[in-house]
Amino acid sequence: MTPSGLAVVDKPAGWTSHDVVAKLRGVLGTRKVGHAGTLDPDATGVLLVGVGSVTRLLKWLSASTKAYTCEVVFGVATNTLDGSGEVVATYDMDVQFRDVARVIGTFRGDIEQIPPMVSAVKIDGRRLHELAREGKEVERQPRKVHVERLELSTTPDPLVYEMHVACSAGTYVRTLAADLGTALGGGAHLRNLRRTRSGTFGLDEAVPLDAVTVDSLLPPAEALRHMDATTVDGDVLTAVGHGKVLPPDVLGVDGDGPWRVLDPAGELVAVYEAHHSGTTKPSVVLR
Repeated sequence: MTPSGLAVVDKPAGWTSHDVVAKLRGVLGTRKVGHAGTLDPDATGVLLVGVGSVTRLLKWLSASTKAYTCEVVFGVATNTLDGSGEVVATYDMDVQFRDVARVIGTFRGDIEQIPPMVSAVKIDGRRLHELAREGKEVERQPRKVHVERLELSTTPDPLVYEMHVACSAGTYVRTLAADLGTALGGGAHLRNLRRTRSGTFGLDEAVPLDAVTVDSLLPPAEALRHMDATTVDGDVLTAVGHGKVLPPDVLGVDGDGPWRVLDPAGELVAVYEAHHSGTTKPSVVLR
């Protein structure tokens, strides 16, 4: 039987997200494996990997908020905005905490970012990182993101600050670091990026890549634990299994959804969403 579940992986440095997927396909014996949000090769930390039927749920996991820790190195700018790139400029900077505190507020809340050239954003059908490898740089439009938390603290090195970030999906932490450097009259890059949380899943639940097995997978219902749930049985359970459009009171829900629909054993049967007609409709039916 093909395994289904969510692997909460503590990704090691030096692995791409695709590398992790490829390894787990071999370990778990299935091609139905995908990740919910790319993590840079040099970065470590929480990478959510869907297996089997959970690959159909990844859109709700990819859209979740993320949290990171990293270091911001002021005075040095690189072409990738992180420590893996080539140095493109150096600056004589005297970074005082009071100066950091003065500018950091402008990077909290709803802000706009220009995606870095090393990102996976597509322009005219080409990913930016592919163009960057060819030595090309193209114009990018700013994108709106939300930074829920942004805190910096000093380290023994006066030009290195530790940064803690909680942000919406699609936020580039390396861009935050570089923009902070610019705001302080120079430049900066990021290093030692570690994702500490993806949605409701943190490092305390993450399993080292080499330790992932079928037994370590969380069940599909747990993968979407951030969603409200309703439990159905009898004729309603049969209707849900057939993907029927249902009135909210029959499904036992209210509001806008989406909702996990569970059977009496607590297993995920479907995900339903509100429909403009005042009914609810299935977005995904797993059985």
